[in-house]
Amino acid sequence: MRRIGYGAVVAVTGLMAAATSASDKRKAFRAGLAAGRIQRMPGAFNPLVAKLVQELGFEGVYVSGAVISAELALPDIGLTTLSEVTERGRTIARVTDLPTLIDADTGFGEPMSAARTITLLEDAGLAGCHIEDQVNPKRCGHLDGKAVVPSEEMVRRIRAAVSARRDPDFVICARTDARGIEGLDAAIDRVRAYADAGADLIFTEALADASEFAKFRAAVDVPLLANMTEFGKSDLLSAEALEGLGYNAVIYPVTTLRLAMFAVEAGLREIAATGTQSGLLDTMQHRARLYELLGYQRYNEFDSGIFNFTVSE
Repeated sequence: MRRIGYGAVVAVTGLMAAATSASDKRKAFRAGLAAGRIQRMPGAFNPLVAKLVQELGFEGVYVSGAVISAELALPDIGLTTLSEVTERGRTIARVTDLPTLIDADTGFGEPMSAARTITLLEDAGLAGCHIEDQVNPKRCGHLDGKAVVPSEEMVRRIRAAVSARRDPDFVICARTDARGIEGLDAAIDRVRAYADAGADLIFTEALADASEFAKFRAAVDVPLLANMTEFGKSDLLSAEALEGLGYNAVIYPVTTLRLAMFAVEAGLREIAATGTQSGLLDTMQHRARLYELLGYQRYNEFDSGIFNFTVSE
């Protein structure tokens, strides 16, 4: 077995896993929410996308429940399990130095289940999660036909989640879906109660336009998260516009999956029609770029026996 000197150990730091501890990522997330600059958190549907999100200079990574469902070829109606969501969050958080926020649906059950959810997500290295006030099983937040639990029941979910938290920097975000069911004023009343119950961050789903985002900001004195998902009920506002409205974070939950699936479908159709992928090469990520993102060259610094070849252009 090859002996590895101290210099090689230093070189591998941050290579196979993030160099930043879960505790430090949580502190960074809290600091970012208080910094007066919006925290941009694109959705990552796998760890490789999370590495790219970090490389391109974003402030955080988001893991969408809708995307986890879609990857399993399931609709976003509460069919995924806590173990499936936790494990996907673990694999993504492990590779990035950025804080990772994950969608925990309704907490996967009653308040005691929400408490267990927090303990598992903390152990998986996540920086925070959001829990919503929909009836379980839930629905995608931008679909009609949703139902919400009484505010008092959601308050119990949040209190249970907060009580289970061991790292005080783990961010517990309360999401309300009441805007499309009970109206904006009712949604505001709800999240005020959720903040009083200990929620650190508030996420109101399916606000319509800038005026509603502004009204919500004026009414609620806690950090706010905006959801900029495509083809939904909300106008797509820029990060700059949301920052100007006083929002603290923005997620782009399904964007990368939609981009990828559009390209995959177009490519498969091309191969089905022509029998070859040769006409698609200019639309593909080159092998050399993939290896760069994976850090192949740094593995050579760790052990030259791993990386002992060149990539031809």
